[in-house]
Amino acid sequence: MAKPGQSSFRRILLSRILLLSIPVLLLGELVAYKKVRDSMLATASQNLTESAVRKGENIRDLIEVMRSSLVSASEDFSTKLDQAQEPQEFVTRINRWLPKGVQCVQLINVQTGQVDGSTCGNQAISQVLDNLWPSQSQVMRAPLAGVRVSPINQTRAAKPSTPLRQLDLVFSAPVYDSFGRLRYALSVQWAVHRQETSQPGSLSGYTVVVDEDGTILAHPKADRIGRNIRQESDAPRLQNIVNSAIAGKEDFLQFVSFKDDNTDWLAGYNRVQISAASDESRTWVVLAVAPLENALSGLEDIKQVLLILTMGLLGANLLATIYISRDLARPLEQLGNYALQIYHRQPSDQAPKDFRIKEINQLAGALDIMVERLEDRAEELETAWQEAQAANQMKSEFLATTSHELRTPLNAIFGCIGLVKDGCCDSRDEELELLQQADESAKHLLNIINDLLNIAKIEAGQLELSLQPVSIQDLCQECLKMVQPAAEKKRLSLSIDVEKHLSRVALDQLRVRQMVINLLSNAVKFTPEGGHVKLSGRIAYGHQLEQDARPDRSPVNANTPYLCLEVTDSGIGIPPERWHLLFRPFQQVDSSLTRRHEGTGLGLALTKRFAELHGGTVSFQSTIGKGSTFRIWLPSQETQAPVEVASAINPPSSNGHNRDHVGDVLPRDASEPSITSVGSATNG
Repeated sequence: MAKPGQSSFRRILLSRILLLSIPVLLLGELVAYKKVRDSMLATASQNLTESAVRKGENIRDLIEVMRSSLVSASEDFSTKLDQAQEPQEFVTRINRWLPKGVQCVQLINVQTGQVDGSTCGNQAISQVLDNLWPSQSQVMRAPLAGVRVSPINQTRAAKPSTPLRQLDLVFSAPVYDSFGRLRYALSVQWAVHRQETSQPGSLSGYTVVVDEDGTILAHPKADRIGRNIRQESDAPRLQNIVNSAIAGKEDFLQFVSFKDDNTDWLAGYNRVQISAASDESRTWVVLAVAPLENALSGLEDIKQVLLILTMGLLGANLLATIYISRDLARPLEQLGNYALQIYHRQPSDQAPKDFRIKEINQLAGALDIMVERLEDRAEELETAWQEAQAANQMKSEFLATTSHELRTPLNAIFGCIGLVKDGCCDSRDEELELLQQADESAKHLLNIINDLLNIAKIEAGQLELSLQPVSIQDLCQECLKMVQPAAEKKRLSLSIDVEKHLSRVALDQLRVRQMVINLLSNAVKFTPEGGHVKLSGRIAYGHQLEQDARPDRSPVNANTPYLCLEVTDSGIGIPPERWHLLFRPFQQVDSSLTRRHEGTGLGLALTKRFAELHGGTVSFQSTIGKGSTFRIWLPSQETQAPVEVASAINPPSSNGHNRDHVGDVLPRDASEPSITSVGSATNG
């Protein structure tokens, strides 16, 4: 159940994808728009700069053409002065073959200052001064350097009525007679460059010509011609252009207020050198100026295309995001629903796996495996809980049994001592018999307590072994003697079969003897009267151990040698369903047997723990009604004795294995160790 403030995975995924993709998309469109604009400005920069170069070269070439034409006309008129050539007829004739755009041709008498011939009225287009040319020339032809060039606004003559929306120049050349005397000044007013219009998309630009002193010689606005750039609103930037051009730079810049309309303009510029006279050269700065909107005329169309494309991409992105979110969220939603319904699912139900995403299919498979493991673990926990309950019950039974086992010898001790203390014995022998019974009961009580302490030490990891070389033959005989009295009471036959070649083995003699006595005591306890019990000792290998049932199922190397101590009986056997209880502490195989046979259930548990402390284990085989075989497997670490000593003690038999066979009853001698020195013989 969702808590307040929580959202579904699909909604979160959708919002995150949109939150990430939309800014990226818009940023990409903005970057594309800026790139296009910068590219168009770069193109405009290059085109305007090239246009300024072309305009400057064209103006310079046209001026040189006019200078040459004017020199030719001056020379021609000089040769005809002696033939009484009419000035008016001359100016009319040469006006026809001069370049197109000539507005006025005049022939001015330098002596009288009168206009003798003109195509545009009697008002002089230039003022002739005596110091313009020398009054006497030594050559018959006027040199090209004698032509003077000046803008129309720099002459002292009145301006013509024609609006100056072009580059109007006045060319003046001297006319000498055959005697070298200065007679006339031939002047021509010519529009070198007419101002063209600047259309949207055109990057040739308007032409602006500025003299090196800042005077505007040509401008698309007629009222600006003749003014100085210092009078303009954008004077600092214009002055910077003039300075840069005079310094020889070809550049491009953007400025405003070119026409006082607060619009942005672009300009490319170049410089040209103009020979105004033989001894004078002027630098003109030629600018190609175009409105910014001309350079960016196609940008609006591109902006509209980008806007439409952005809207389309946003819509497509939204649809794709919804589709992707659905495809990604649906498998997780299905798995989430499956997880929520696991408690109510049927055993045959499986998590959905038919997804197109490999990782989610793997997640579904992992979920099924996890559910199966949880079910197995639940079953294990249920079993463990039941076993814990059973163990708790058995612990209670053990406490009751142990209390009974402890009270029985204590009651016997108290009873025997009380009878002796109260003087109820008739003779000294009877007192000694009662004291002997009290002593045996005390030893039995001590053995029970020792078993409890040993199992507690093992559980706490505080029990340490004392490994010493031990004779296996002597050890087995001592253990068999310890159970001989109990076997005699039940008329059981005891036998021993120990391989004679077994030498001394490093082990904890006390613990191993206790293990063997525990197995022998159990065999005697659960074997009916008239049966037999056999103790064997030999070297065996791992492949034989693998054939037995054992509580420790860890892998064993088949070629590993072990010291195998085996106890075989013809007793009642153990049912297979109770095998798992054999080596548990405080537990016996059958409660009915517990009532018929004494014991605390610690014998086999201690045997298993002692064997594991040695690095070995315990195994068994059992058949109902036929008996059982228990084997102690200890790592074989033999300590070889000298050959002559071993042969003297155990002479070999003809078949290579000299064995001792202990009969049904083994005689006990004075050297038999007491029960306290041997260790515990607690029944299992």
